[in-house]
Amino acid sequence: MTRRYCAIYAVGILCAHLLVIGIALMAAQVFRNLMHNRLKKEIVLVEGSRVFESWKMPPPPVFMEFFFFNVTNVDEFLAGAKPVLKQVGPYTYREYRYKENVTMVDDNTKVSAYNTKSFVFLREKSVGDPAVDNITTVNIPAWAVMNKVKGSFFKSSMVSIWMNSLGSGLFTTRTVDELLWGYEDPLLARIAPSNPEVESVFGLMYKARSFSRFSGGGFDPAPGCVLTARNKNGSNDGEFVFHTGQQNHLDYGRIETWKGQRQLSFWSSNESNSIEGSDGSAFHPLLDKNERIYIFTPDLCRTIYMDFEKDVEVKGIPAYRFTPPRSVLASKEENPLNEGFCVSPGECLGTGLLKVSPCRKGAPVVASFPHFFLADEKYVQAVSGLSPKRKHHQTYLDLNPTTGVIVRANKRAQVNILINRITGFPKTRGLNDTVFPVMFLNESVTIDDASAARVQKLLLISKMVTNFPLIFVGLGGILVLVLIFLLVRAHQQKTSAEEDGSYAPVSDKEKDDPQNGTYIGLTPKNDPQA
Repeated sequence: MTRRYCAIYAVGILCAHLLVIGIALMAAQVFRNLMHNRLKKEIVLVEGSRVFESWKMPPPPVFMEFFFFNVTNVDEFLAGAKPVLKQVGPYTYREYRYKENVTMVDDNTKVSAYNTKSFVFLREKSVGDPAVDNITTVNIPAWAVMNKVKGSFFKSSMVSIWMNSLGSGLFTTRTVDELLWGYEDPLLARIAPSNPEVESVFGLMYKARSFSRFSGGGFDPAPGCVLTARNKNGSNDGEFVFHTGQQNHLDYGRIETWKGQRQLSFWSSNESNSIEGSDGSAFHPLLDKNERIYIFTPDLCRTIYMDFEKDVEVKGIPAYRFTPPRSVLASKEENPLNEGFCVSPGECLGTGLLKVSPCRKGAPVVASFPHFFLADEKYVQAVSGLSPKRKHHQTYLDLNPTTGVIVRANKRAQVNILINRITGFPKTRGLNDTVFPVMFLNESVTIDDASAARVQKLLLISKMVTNFPLIFVGLGGILVLVLIFLLVRAHQQKTSAEEDGSYAPVSDKEKDDPQNGTYIGLTPKNDPQA
């Protein structure tokens, strides 16, 4: 009996200790904090860290799709009719991203680098050959020049004469290659000798990138088949200085300066000119659903933000989806904080549009989401052929909240030209004010299988370490069951022993002693000698 009760007491004490330790560790989140501190130390932009090499040269394939809007009724539009557009695309390129001239600064608390991109054409993922397919669209160089000289009678008259003599109309027909990677424009070529700031070559992607063409499944080694196009300053967006995240994990990948500047100078308020967040390639670990993600985009000359939309899963990896809300490109009436993007009253458009002419040398370029998604309905109705849909035109970012790794992303943006009547140019007399779509791009990436396997392994380790206190609670729970079993067994044995030690009468009928009451009858013992 003594051993049994000692065992019960031992099990009870051990059970209580395990439960108390396990619950205390869970409440204090000791192992969770240990794992998070380990992640904060490992996910930093320094040599030898877990993420540094993949940050310099990301392994997941990035694809850039270009969709153009072909104008089918130019003459009718010039006469005042609604333009009719037909979407043509995609023309798909494999995009290679890498960081160049990576240098550690300020005792490894910051790192400087140049974001470089190159493009390789993928025929099997495209609708046609960009060197052959023609697109009729707005003559962007002509509209840029007309807007530059408007207000000056002499300059407007001179440019109008040049346009007529050179055959430069308000619309042009060019190949996809020319529109993207550049062609020599006759009007720009006429102006360039007297104006050093003007380049004779124009292309939507000419200013920023290099590219190569190949067909089928590999490179064509024949001479002349590999084409390149670069601007005079190289093929990058300028020098970025990033925080490494060593001092604070929330600063991981955050931009300190761009081209040596902490503030832009394009817009009319400090908030609009602020450079915040990352460049879109790195996000700090341990994300929260309630936080707002900031991304600086040189193409838009501004910082945009994204809010949490929903939980998703990509290749077995849990992720938070962040998307830009309507307020990002809302009008100043709808979002007063956007008033700083109105350099002048005439450059402040409605919701869903951003006139980026201040950082495009005065060209009437307007940025929006594809098909005017999230924009005022009037812009969609002003042209025929648009149908905004969330599935095809929304920009989103899927981030694993534990590591901050991008598991899937789609960046979608549209280039438009603001068309209106311009004094001094008779060809514009019949035009209505129109935000004219030219093309939109879809830059997409999904984590590759090898990277996904590494993230899954890290998440498994993190989950096991974080949930380690559950082992104590589980063992405590098992010992509770053992303790209950021992207590029940001891009670049963005690009851049985009490029953075995009690007296019972020898016959069914009790015999009463008139003097002593009930007595116990004894069977007489037989005498062997009797």
